[in-house]
Amino acid sequence: MKIIAGVDEVGRGSLVGPVYAAAVILKKSINPKLLKDSKSLSKIEREYLFSYIKKNSTWSVGKASVKEIEELNILQASLLAMKRAIKKLKKKPTHVLIDGNKIPELENYNLKSVVKGDEKISSISAASIIAKVSRDKFITALSKKNKGYDWDKNFGYGTRHHLKALKKLGITKHHRRTFAPISRLSVYNI
Repeated sequence: MKIIAGVDEVGRGSLVGPVYAAAVILKKSINPKLLKDSKSLSKIEREYLFSYIKKNSTWSVGKASVKEIEELNILQASLLAMKRAIKKLKKKPTHVLIDGNKIPELENYNLKSVVKGDEKISSISAASIIAKVSRDKFITALSKKNKGYDWDKNFGYGTRHHLKALKKLGITKHHRRTFAPISRLSVYNI
């Protein structure tokens, strides 16, 4: 029997926090027409679908820390997060479909990359939603401890307000120091 897992990551372009990936095996009870790429959904739709997917699938989340991003680079850290998500699944999939054009090194798994897979394949769309909402919740909690950066609104991306706050408040331990513009700032505020 074919068991297909969809995999996607989120947070590659953020200046803050870990990169997240999710792996999702959909159950027959799910309505695939509801599933779309997380970027095309509103926050309310994503939140609803997050709960719906969790109830109607086997899923897992993997992440790679800021330290791992700094040591490996963002691409390798993203692949590591994907690998962790795949290995954490309670069921071993027979096929793993990964959004994008790169796949992690993982022995004894049948892996295939699918460009724009989050727009074409339901299980990858579901993974994009699980990864996005999981990371957003983490960054929102981080925002409460690191006021002034508006991470609960920008999720660590380089918005005008975030960049202004960086210059005013400095760099936190949650920032990715190898990422421009952080790498160009000379004052470290840890």
